[in-house]
Amino acid sequence: MCRTNMAALRRGAACLGFIRSFSRVLFSSKKPAVHKLGRWRNVLYTSIASLTVGGGLCAIPFTQVENLSHESLIKRAASLVTGSSSTFLSQTTLALIDAITEYSKAVHTLIALQRRYVASIGTLTPAEEDSIWQVIIRQRAEVGDRRDECRRFESTWVIAVKLCETAAEAAYTSGAEQATITVQTNIQVAQSQVEEARKLSQDADKKLADAKVMEIERMGQYAASSENNNDEEDVPEAYLRED
Repeated sequence: MCRTNMAALRRGAACLGFIRSFSRVLFSSKKPAVHKLGRWRNVLYTSIASLTVGGGLCAIPFTQVENLSHESLIKRAASLVTGSSSTFLSQTTLALIDAITEYSKAVHTLIALQRRYVASIGTLTPAEEDSIWQVIIRQRAEVGDRRDECRRFESTWVIAVKLCETAAEAAYTSGAEQATITVQTNIQVAQSQVEEARKLSQDADKKLADAKVMEIERMGQYAASSENNNDEEDVPEAYLRED
């Protein structure tokens, strides 16, 4: 990462020098056009050479970089690609883990609300029951939104993993073994972290399903109990007296 940042700084400095030199040539004091053209060519060649060294790219051989072969430049470029791919992977991994964590929190909040409602069945007034249901409905919508967010970030994360795998293959082919090892390690770490986060969300989903089953069973019991009470109220008092 440090080498990538330094390379980016060198490219930026080279570009800035190129622009400054170009400006000085164009807006210098009045001189013959032929002289300006010659000076411009010198600036152009010097700037392109500096860009070549700073950016790690070379299309035309220059005296300043004659010791850099195509193989070494390709290896350098492959290392830069693995660094950028690893950065992309780390950002998408962090986003996905955060999304999964927030989803798990939302699910646990919904579970707590449903358990509170189940425990209160038969003791709530219609207004209280309606109020609790409004909160549960909003929380269910929150869970749905968090689930969609997880799916969106997971899709991007999968792309990042594939990109890193391709970068690792390119680095290995170009001879950048250390870059290959680094990006492969980053992939393994990212996959491990995401897998741990997924376990938390899977556990939350299981508890939510159990809470839903409990709610259905409790409501069935309450309905049966209410029906029995109504039947007893409908029996004439004469039939309930002992002879």
